Amino acid sequence: MLTLPLPESIIHICRRLADAGGHAWLVGGSVRDLLLGLTPKDFDLEVYGLDQQKLQRTLAALGKTASVGQQFAVIKLHLEQMEIDVALPRSETKHGNGHRGFTVEPDPHLTPEQATLRRDFTINAMMYDPLNGRLLDLHHGRRDLAQRILRHVSPAFAEDPLRPLRAMQFAARFDLRLHTDSTALCRQLHAEFHTLPVERIWHEWRKWSLSDTPSAGLRLLREIGWLSSFPELEALIGCEQNPHWHPEGDVWMHTLQVCDQAARIGAKLEAADRQLLLFAALCHDLGKPIVSAPNADGVISSPNHSQAGIDPTIALLHRIGAPAQLLKPLKPLILEHITHLHSQPTARAVRRLAHRLAPAHIEMWEHLVEADASGRAPSPPSRPALPWLEEAQRQQHHRSRPTPILTGRMLIELGERAGPKLGAILARAYEAQLEGEISDADAAIAWYHANRS
Repeated sequence: MLTLPLPESIIHICRRLADAGGHAWLVGGSVRDLLLGLTPKDFDLEVYGLDQQKLQRTLAALGKTASVGQQFAVIKLHLEQMEIDVALPRSETKHGNGHRGFTVEPDPHLTPEQATLRRDFTINAMMYDPLNGRLLDLHHGRRDLAQRILRHVSPAFAEDPLRPLRAMQFAARFDLRLHTDSTALCRQLHAEFHTLPVERIWHEWRKWSLSDTPSAGLRLLREIGWLSSFPELEALIGCEQNPHWHPEGDVWMHTLQVCDQAARIGAKLEAADRQLLLFAALCHDLGKPIVSAPNADGVISSPNHSQAGIDPTIALLHRIGAPAQLLKPLKPLILEHITHLHSQPTARAVRRLAHRLAPAHIEMWEHLVEADASGRAPSPPSRPALPWLEEAQRQQHHRSRPTPILTGRMLIELGERAGPKLGAILARAYEAQLEGEISDADAAIAWYHANRS
């Protein structure tokens, strides 16, 4: 008997389904996560022995329900602030190209042996009986999980071109290596990449951005030949760097290390901030393949690579279906990621940097700089921009740009009229504030009287 820590509500649902004549199994990623000692974000139940109508009636007596696609026979049950997916076992028949080219047939009389054949990887094909403490592991998923191997369940894997991208994010989240047989199937599926809905591509990349070992996912993409679908990343391979500053190797190797450092640094950040940091790490040097070349002394340099990286970043984000708002803070982070190398953290320089970084901020920028500086193993990790962060914290500009001290209301109270002139005065006043000429309201009014002509 295997006892896994489950919410009492899951046990309660399984008992009620058993009373109705069904047999409920916990399936999918929740079993995997529990075996890893993680708290699942979602719980999925697969119910055998009940038809769809009886399943619906039984669940409706427990809480609020909503069906998700009659073809899939998935019922979302809302119970005690939890949303639980409950489904019948089902078979799938391939009838066309792409991720959606399937006919799905729910069948409560399928056996677990038949039903698990449609799962993607062995680590996701384990089933757990919450009432009897029984783990049903028909495809040796527990062994593969212990050995950190990602292995497909059956030849049916090759029917869904989304699965190589799922392999990418699983490798990144759980630090897995792909089995050689699964690698071959992933390579075969590359021809169908163009059939994937962009929102599904983004779903997998979003999970990658919240992983602990993002380099494992990127290495897997290269291993299975899928990196060519992301040419902005493929271009990093073989892009040489000055070994004095980059003993780790080419830009590809540097990017792998920077992404892993960003995951380490961002471990305690909120999900949105962690995602931003990971994509900043992924994209920060996309401009190097465009501009890198030996200089007159034969030393490789990458002039203006920050600016050159904006277009490939936009292209990559579009290719993976990233939300448009991600680019707004990402762009200034990329543009400014080497600012600390060319200036000192004076009060003025910090104010101006905080202004240029918006809607990102100096705290996030310092995380990126730390990841960049630390992604040079065997060189040790470092935080070269820490003095910038400390000065920004002193000025309270570490998480936002300076707030204008002179406002339109103040100007109107001083006798100015609303209009273009007022806007021009405010713009000049804000520049003066960034320069340090205005530090409080009295100084702002004095500046206005001295500069209103």
